[in-house]
Amino acid sequence: MESITKLGGKPIRSDFLETDALSALLWSLTPDNKVVCEVALATGWRIDDVLELKYEQVQRARQMKRHGITITERKTGKKSTRYFSKQMLAKMEIVHGRYWVFEGARDWRKHRTRQAVFLDLKRAAKRFNVRLNLSPHSLRKNYAVYLRRQGKSLPEIQKQLNHDSLTTTLLYALADELTEKNA
Repeated sequence: MESITKLGGKPIRSDFLETDALSALLWSLTPDNKVVCEVALATGWRIDDVLELKYEQVQRARQMKRHGITITERKTGKKSTRYFSKQMLAKMEIVHGRYWVFEGARDWRKHRTRQAVFLDLKRAAKRFNVRLNLSPHSLRKNYAVYLRRQGKSLPEIQKQLNHDSLTTTLLYALADELTEKNA
């Protein structure tokens, strides 16, 4: 599992936050970062993949009957397709930049950085006194837990997350229980 923060050279694993609490927390993010996180929650994509969405992909998806966007995952090189609601596509259209959906703050030719989203999420967690280690990767875990609670099997969740290892998928799908156990 990936993590941005490190303590003594060891990565700190990101925690899971219940959906209601996470939804409330997202309202205190900047509007663009809120949409970034909503897309990550809706797709289960890694934050890097969400940030690399191009506005042209959103425009094409709006014209399609099922509103699908296919990406090549940066980490694995695997293809992943997700279907978006008209409302989610509209949110992305509202915040889009010239080229990227989530434009960089200083240069429109670059997409927003994962560090910008990470820092905004940390700021919001601190503001609401959330003591869990939240990061953009927590959103991917929320997606896996959501699928598990919807009755999806581990192999189905593994396929959605494009994991090679069922063990890794199990850690994501049980993130709610692991976070509670470690609290």
